[in-house]
Amino acid sequence: MITILAEKPSVAREIARIAGATRKEEGFYTGNGYHVTWALGHLVQPALPEGYGFKGFSRDSLPVIPEEFMLIPRQVKTDKGYKADAAAVKQIKVITKLWNESDGIIVATDCAREGELIFRYLYAYTGCTLPFRRLWISSLTDTAIRKGLKELKDGHEYDDLYLAAKARSEADWLVGINGTQALTVAAGRGTYSVGRVQTPTLGMVCKRYWENRRFTPEPVHQLHFSVTPAGTDTVVKFSSVKKWQDKEEAAASYNKVKAKMCATVTKVEKKEKVENPPLLYDLTTLQKEANTKHGFTAEQTLELVQKLYEAKLVTYPRTSSRHIPEDVFAEIPLLFERLAGHSALAEKIGELGELNRRCVDASKVTDHHALLVTPNRPLALYKNEQIIYDMIAGRMVEAFSEECVKDTATVVAEVAPDAGERCEGLTFEAKGCIVRKAGWRGVYGEDSGNTALPDWAEGDTLVMAGCSMSSGMTRPKPLHTESSLLAAMETAGRDDVEDEEARQALKDCGIGTPATRAAIIETLLRREYMVRVKKSLVPTEKGLALYSIVKEMDIANVEMTGRWEAELAKIEQGKTPHEAFMRDIESYTRKITTDLLACDRIFGHKASGCTCPKCGTGTMQFYGKVVRCDNPDCLLPVFRQIAGKTLTDEEMTGLLTEGKTAMLGGFKSKQGKPFSAAVTFDAEFNTKLVFAESKGERKGTKTKGRRK
Repeated sequence: MITILAEKPSVAREIARIAGATRKEEGFYTGNGYHVTWALGHLVQPALPEGYGFKGFSRDSLPVIPEEFMLIPRQVKTDKGYKADAAAVKQIKVITKLWNESDGIIVATDCAREGELIFRYLYAYTGCTLPFRRLWISSLTDTAIRKGLKELKDGHEYDDLYLAAKARSEADWLVGINGTQALTVAAGRGTYSVGRVQTPTLGMVCKRYWENRRFTPEPVHQLHFSVTPAGTDTVVKFSSVKKWQDKEEAAASYNKVKAKMCATVTKVEKKEKVENPPLLYDLTTLQKEANTKHGFTAEQTLELVQKLYEAKLVTYPRTSSRHIPEDVFAEIPLLFERLAGHSALAEKIGELGELNRRCVDASKVTDHHALLVTPNRPLALYKNEQIIYDMIAGRMVEAFSEECVKDTATVVAEVAPDAGERCEGLTFEAKGCIVRKAGWRGVYGEDSGNTALPDWAEGDTLVMAGCSMSSGMTRPKPLHTESSLLAAMETAGRDDVEDEEARQALKDCGIGTPATRAAIIETLLRREYMVRVKKSLVPTEKGLALYSIVKEMDIANVEMTGRWEAELAKIEQGKTPHEAFMRDIESYTRKITTDLLACDRIFGHKASGCTCPKCGTGTMQFYGKVVRCDNPDCLLPVFRQIAGKTLTDEEMTGLLTEGKTAMLGGFKSKQGKPFSAAVTFDAEFNTKLVFAESKGERKGTKTKGRRK
């Protein structure tokens, strides 16, 4: 008997059907010499500090660095602390029983770092010694599963993948556990969560926020003139190369242009511009574009593409590659043939000639090739699933289309200085573009908007039809969106890298992985370090407070975290021993623990004299951003900032003693409009706003009154 271990019940069901294990039992399928079961994600995890004899948060016990990590069943948090997840324990018993009845194992968890770790942790925890082989496939179509079962790999070929996954898991444990406990001990109240990837990501959000808020706009003025060539109704607009901050200086130049009303062509430059088609999608690029074009969150896009994968409609989604190998390229004509039968892209597919090979490069394929659709026909998809499917299909058509070829022209003209003036003339520029071959830009109609310039030559005189001066203000970099944050994570903060080939070269130095970046963003949102405001990611007072403490420390160093990710990639490739990586991480852990413990001087506070309204025994303590109960069994936090207003000590005292403030002004709605309200508590001691003009109430902040 052979046991096949999948990662999810839905995947196990498909594999069982192909393998002939058709009889359903509790926690597995069986038949035809196979048991097929599943892992429900991570069933086993490294033990928490309590498992090594460290209870509670204590300065003397830090840093916690186990000599050897112990494994325990997955834990869930309860009111009384952590306990083993009953569903995980039950499934572990099922798997152990099946392995005891088997002669070997086929590992069918996700073909990536985390999928490998799910199996290896379970294998180690149960003490199993059976031989195991690996099912390594890039889609869940019947054809792919059958082929994979015939071409099973020796499981030990993936030992380096496991070692990289294990090193990542233990590094996150060391940094997360010790960093969180050290900062919490230093603070003396509450819990401040930090992490190896989470904290540098928050740092990028906060840094951009302060750059945006502290930006000082400056005036900028530019001159323009228009020309209407003889015999045409075309208007060609020229703009000055120089921009002025001083309005009077700009106005003086404008008056000179207005007095002349003519310019002389000094340079004509014509070029052919070839634009290569975009590469195929990897997960991060799909998430970025889905956020920009459709407003999907990174997590939402991952969930949608995962559903399409499990429905056998697209290939493995958690890929970091935008290329495909030769054998997959050979299957592309068949995929287009199937797509043409049911896709709105049928006409564009029919126009494809020889397929472009730009994204065909096996040396750039990681664990899995780029995202592709499968030959299966999509039926009855939900709207958002259809959007993601169409994005992947459309990108395939673009990627294998011809280059876009444009003829560009730049005309430079000069308004000469007045006679006797010892200065240079004013230089203006006009640009034109004619699309000679639409190529890939024609797939979505991006080939429109031609701007033809007349056939001017050097020395020609241009008679102006009009001239003008525009005025504006410089603008700051916008707040991060999920799209821009994913891009920054991908390149370890180098958010000015726009060339996609350059971004690909940096991907091993990014922070997080395509599979984990969405979860990191959601963790920061869930822990109330930042919030979504429309498409922007805005740090909360809590997030800004944490950033102010750690921004100069290694724990927030984006480039250092990127180097760790590059080292993990080398472990996976067998180029770096994982032991060396772990030695470096342990040294890093000791340093950040010392740095964070030294933060105790930052967390000053004073007593409010108010009894905690929740527990009735503790005293509420005033801190800069929060008022918190000093009873360690309660620790009720009441954040001062609500709907854009920061409550004073006096206002907080009224809330704590009376349960409600007087009517206060200074609040702002999400649209930035001011309003007045009173602040009170709900039944769980979350703050909420009460409005005088209605009997209704609404929550005014995400501040929670529960224990942190």
